[in-house]
Amino acid sequence: MTTFLLDHEPALRVAAFLGVLAAMMAWELASPVRRQEVPRVIRWTNNLGLVIVDTAILRLAFPLLAVGLATRIEGGGLFGLLSLPGWVAVPLGLLLLDLAIYFQHRVFHAVPLLWRLHRMHHADPDFDTTTALRFHPVEIVLSMAIKLAVVALLGLPPVAVLVFEVILNATALFNHGNVSLPPRLEPLLRRLIVTPDMHRVHHSTDPVETNSNYGFNLPWWDRIFGTYRPAARLGSQMETGLTEFRAPREQWIDRLLLQPFRRQTERPKRRPTLGP
Repeated sequence: MTTFLLDHEPALRVAAFLGVLAAMMAWELASPVRRQEVPRVIRWTNNLGLVIVDTAILRLAFPLLAVGLATRIEGGGLFGLLSLPGWVAVPLGLLLLDLAIYFQHRVFHAVPLLWRLHRMHHADPDFDTTTALRFHPVEIVLSMAIKLAVVALLGLPPVAVLVFEVILNATALFNHGNVSLPPRLEPLLRRLIVTPDMHRVHHSTDPVETNSNYGFNLPWWDRIFGTYRPAARLGSQMETGLTEFRAPREQWIDRLLLQPFRRQTERPKRRPTLGP
């Protein structure tokens, strides 16, 4: 099974990505939970356009991406020194990668220079599955550099890295969805994965709410480290995005790419700390 996954990595990635994206888009069209302010044709085309730009830049910036590096150094790093068996190394690797992403997310909120990059993700006036794709190329490059460092330091198994990336992409598309789960299912499911109602709070215009619910995949880290917030103060009336970037013209890819280099004219959000 491991050999099959690694041999068919590109096809598996594309199939999982397109399958989940199409399913989420169909769900949102059939049963949206919030009214959209900006026409979908503007937001979807430009947010999807960022995927093409980000992918091209990653390929140019790194000769090896995460799975490739894990394959090259297999048997090294901390896991290699500890001689962990696969049945321990794979699930432990998934947990540690997710923990690293959680803290990386907090750092990008806490450090002003990094926030200027990350705020492009938060500046989306609407909140739907394409918001999960809306990251500045510089942030994508920095994120990959961090992931490569974690993979090299720990010596993670290639299959763990591949499975993590596929799951993370799928759960990010899911928890950014403009959808809502049945009332009885939602509180149960959010104990296992980050749900749309949970992550939507993180995209609130309220700084206290924005600086909570950092998890993209597993919800446990927010509960453990004191950053969990069950619901927005205004409930369904909560506003998302950043006020000065709400205009439809701000959703075009040229404005998105230049956004980190433009001065923020509205009162800045209160910067969070890395403590609980």
